[in-house]
Amino acid sequence: MADLLVVKAKLKEAAPGANLAGDFAEALDAKVRALIKDAKERAEANGRKTVMAKDL
Repeated sequence: MADLLVVKAKLKEAAPGANLAGDFAEALDAKVRALIKDAKERAEANGRKTVMAKDL
């Protein structure tokens, strides 16, 4: 897989007191990539090249 978009060290900070499984970062990365892809497609469908928060 390509480089992760999520930062593993920051994930631990975001979930204090919880253990994160070794595959959690990769699974979250896949979800983030899907969100970005969908947002990009929505922006394009609306005639924009700029992806905005409202595209999420």
